This record gives sequence, C-alpha cells and structure tokens, in this order.
Amino acid sequence: MLHRTIAGFLIFATMPAGLVNAQEASDLAKQLSNPVASLISVPFQYNYDEGFGPNGNGTRSTLNIQPVVPITLNDDWNLISRTILPVIDQSDVIPGSSQSGVGDVVQSFFFSPQRPTAGGLIWGAGPVFLLPTATNNLGADQFAAGVTGVALKQAGPWTYGALANHLWDVGDGSGATSINNTFLQPFLSYTTPTAWTFAVNTETTYNWDTDYASVPINLTISKLTAFGNQPVSIGGGVKYWADGPQNGPDGWAARLTVTLLFPR
Repeated sequence: MLHRTIAGFLIFATMPAGLVNAQEASDLAKQLSNPVASLISVPFQYNYDEGFGPNGNGTRSTLNIQPVVPITLNDDWNLISRTILPVIDQSDVIPGSSQSGVGDVVQSFFFSPQRPTAGGLIWGAGPVFLLPTATNNLGADQFAAGVTGVALKQAGPWTYGALANHLWDVGDGSGATSINNTFLQPFLSYTTPTAWTFAVNTETTYNWDTDYASVPINLTISKLTAFGNQPVSIGGGVKYWADGPQNGPDGWAARLTVTLLFPR
C-alpha cells in the first residue's frame, strides 16, 4: 500500500504544471514555506501514527484540514487566520475499542507586517484558541486560549524560522483535561527552481502539568504543480517520534499533504 501511494505521488507531482510557469510555481512554493504569507491556501494533511496504548498496538489516522486566509488590514498590516481541524480515526489507542470523529480545533490569528524588516525578518504574532469541538472523547473537552508567534527569513531558495504558541485552559468541561502546553515548531526548507521543496521540522509539544514532551521529527518532499489553472502542492514524507508521553505514538510514521492555492 505504501509503495503504491509513493508511486502515485511521484507520477502526480511530475505532471505538467498547467498554467503555472516554472518561476510562478517556484515563487508559490516558497510562499507556502512562509506561515504568514499573503496567500490563501487550504492544506489537507494526512498523518498515520502507531505505537499508542499500553500494549503499543494502537494506530491513529488524522486528516488535518488547515485553511489559511490572509486579511489586509491596511497598507502596512495583514491579519493571517490559520485553522486546524483534525478528523481522526483510531483503533486500540484505548485497548479493544476504536473511535472516529473530529478533534479540537486550533484557531490562530497572526498580525503581520506586509513587508519584511530592513534585516529581512518576517514575523507575526497574536492570539491562539483551542475550541472544544471534539466528538467521541477525541479532545480535551476544554476551551483554551493563549499567544502565538512566528519569525522567519527567506534567503534565496532557503526558508528558516520557528513558530510557537502556548495554551492555557479556561473554565471547566465535564471530564475536562487541564491544558498548560507549549508548542514549538522550528523549520528549514529548500525550494528548487522547478518548485520542489525539501523540508525538515519538529512539532514539539511540552505539557507543563505532566512534564511530558511529544517530539516528532518530520522530513518531507513536495512539488507544486497545477491542474488547469488551479495550483496544487503535493507532498509526502516520514515522521520519527524522538520522544513522547506514556501510551503515546512511537517509532516511524507517515505524512501526505495536498494543498490547494488561491493566489491573490
């Protein structure tokens, strides 16, 4: 199954680029590496993880739907809305049972200057919210709020920087989980003139209440192409869980992404 998925990705990614020429495709691919770019995009990110539960037999498939919508506030500032809606299917995470449904939504807002600083720094900051939208006990049953920020530079084909946030729980739900979590995502990517992007990042979450860290390391490859006049980025890669909480995911995992782009 995995080799068929990889083969399909390679065939799809090397199809002709439709109405997107090479320079446009490379520029759009670089914008995708910038979390606060003035570019409407809708990523669909599929993750497959193993090793859950007390016996390590649990598996989870998560489709993250992640629309990014920039809003022009004035000549100097943008507001970037970034939403993450997880759709989850898991088995034996709780031994002998399976669950399917949606998880909690993470909603971030970044106030970001329209132009980089004199030193080339691109940045954004604002509030972040965890919305208790989960079904079938797939979330924290708790509203949380906090702050988020991102800083990066783009030099030639390279993009490097970090995104971070911290969430604190607000109020109580029935069976609510305490939330006091820091998320840190340093990232590095290289985009070729033919719109291939090679990227590495970590998506570390540290729970200050339990002193547990989740540290997945992601290596991905993506290609920007087009169907007709619709730019699309197709990508895939591997994930390795360098650290995780008790009964959490372990070992190697997989990630596939399809991102629709709507240049303004």
